[in-house]
Amino acid sequence: MLVVATAGHVDHGKSTLVRALTGMEPDRWAEERRRGMTIDLGFAWTTLPSGATVAFVDVPGHERFVPNMLAGVGPVPAAMVVVAADEGWMPQSAEHLAALDALGVAYGLLVVTRADLADPGPVLEHAGAHLAATSLRDVEAVAVSAVTGAGLPQLRAALDRLAARLPTASTDGPVRLWVDRSFTMRGSGTVVTGTLGAGELRVGTELVVAGSGEPVRVRGLHRLGQPCEQVGPVARVAVNLRGVARDRIARGDALLTPDGFASTDLVDVRLAGDPAADLPATLTLHVGSAAVPVRVRPLGVDTLRLRLARPLPLLIGDRALLRDPGRHHVAGGVTVLDVAPPPLRRRGAAAARAAVLAGMDGRPDLAGELRRRGLVRAADLRRAGVPVTGAPVCGGWLADPEHWRQLGRRLADAVADHARRHPLEPGAPVEVLRQRLDLPDRALVEALVRAPLRLAAGRVGTADADTLPEPVARALALLREELTTRPFRAPEADRLAAVGLGTREIGAAVRAGVLLRLTGNVLLPSGAPQQAVRVLATLPQPFTLSAARQALDTTRRVAVPLLELLDRQGATRRLPDDTRMVVGR
Repeated sequence: MLVVATAGHVDHGKSTLVRALTGMEPDRWAEERRRGMTIDLGFAWTTLPSGATVAFVDVPGHERFVPNMLAGVGPVPAAMVVVAADEGWMPQSAEHLAALDALGVAYGLLVVTRADLADPGPVLEHAGAHLAATSLRDVEAVAVSAVTGAGLPQLRAALDRLAARLPTASTDGPVRLWVDRSFTMRGSGTVVTGTLGAGELRVGTELVVAGSGEPVRVRGLHRLGQPCEQVGPVARVAVNLRGVARDRIARGDALLTPDGFASTDLVDVRLAGDPAADLPATLTLHVGSAAVPVRVRPLGVDTLRLRLARPLPLLIGDRALLRDPGRHHVAGGVTVLDVAPPPLRRRGAAAARAAVLAGMDGRPDLAGELRRRGLVRAADLRRAGVPVTGAPVCGGWLADPEHWRQLGRRLADAVADHARRHPLEPGAPVEVLRQRLDLPDRALVEALVRAPLRLAAGRVGTADADTLPEPVARALALLREELTTRPFRAPEADRLAAVGLGTREIGAAVRAGVLLRLTGNVLLPSGAPQQAVRVLATLPQPFTLSAARQALDTTRRVAVPLLELLDRQGATRRLPDDTRMVVGR
């Protein structure tokens, strides 16, 4: 379907032309028909000679209704600029053309009406000169008379050629349907209309209302006044919704594929129009069917930061228009460069940001986004309109390759620094490293671990982390003789303290596998259990606790937890009379 918006000065015959082409009345309100002036958006459609369908969004031409005009033009891919032969180029002709140019509308037609009242030649030439300096510079021009019918066959043929030139819209990807009408039908409930530019709608589809996030379901679809099960782009569509009241959705809202878009109230944009430095502090942003007040902060010669009065579901590359309603002036068109820009808190941050934006063109660029952001969730990029390819580094995280390598080097340095500061700890805690590297997710720290680093028990250390710290090795050397000659005589607490083995030092020795800690803080050489089994195997079986204590030359404080350990290991078995025997003797 070809969807075309009309544009042009009030009373230049836009609605009359649509009526002549379609046989339908585009003016919906009795007041419009009484006054002979379009006030709000009108809709009509017809079949072209090729069999293709063209749907018209008829817009008001009076300067008081420019916001209504922009709501109709915003989502539409083509425009029909209408100029009357008997009046020529007029102020709203210029403002409407400026709006189309700002929105980047490049497909359309120039139609000179009332050719029965005046020679259309001079107006065709004059209007064509105005269009030549805009995005509509290459459009066809046709002169017609809606009264006599002259030129209407040529106009229908030109519409057919226009339909053939338009790029094919994608049925893949999420739906963003800007709402231009919302009303209630008896027996049906809430109905909204809009121009579907991409994606596909089906009966039963679940959507959300932008801003509120309210879930809704498509109860029914109408295309060109007829019910249907699915609608693809580009098309005028009426959507009967279940799950939302009429007063909860209005013009300027949008229906979205769930999780397909991220609404934002802060964007960086490139301006084509007035100099950025000359803009007033507040303007109105027109995008899709929405009109939202914005605060303007110039960043560079042609780049701005816009703070929106309410969040909108915007994508990188979206075209929008800035207008000063007080002056009835189009300040220019903007291209969205970033829908999640960084804060500007430090001195010089705005100038630095302007330098970054100078290298952006508004085309979604995965490599560029990764280079600028370093780390970003793949889902966030998709919601910003950036196609995502390649594997994530961790979970849903994508990383710029060079930034990821730098993080790996910084992780190794942070682990080494932690080891110097805390020599008795078995590596740096993952959470400490996350904060040190300013990473948003602990899983990213874990994904960065590469040899010779290793991850164990929530800490990152080096492969030689089991090596005893020098203070611990020195303390154990003082105990070496007594641990060797009397391995089952666990040193008392005062002896441990005397040689410099405190709680942290003992923990390091246990983690390194040099000491074995039994219940009651009994410390033995790590090979003591195996050595004890060999000694106990020489006793008459079964043996008592007393016999074991004497054979091991130790105390009850050591013998009891040691024998319990051997029981758990299956080296000994405790009998009902509390004697034991070595298993497998």
